[in-house]
Amino acid sequence: MTNAEEVINRAHSIMAALRAKREREAARRKEVFGRIGTGKPLTIPQRGIQLSLKLQ
Repeated sequence: MTNAEEVINRAHSIMAALRAKREREAARRKEVFGRIGTGKPLTIPQRGIQLSLKLQ
């Protein structure tokens, strides 16, 4: 193999390793964050209602 072919092969192997790592991390994030339960949905105030602001 020529030097250029070796460089290309190394680049391909690095890209494959990075892709595999990215896919593993994505699967891990999906598993971890998929288990986090969401609480009750937040209540959104009706339009036109002004909330009081108590400074003291």
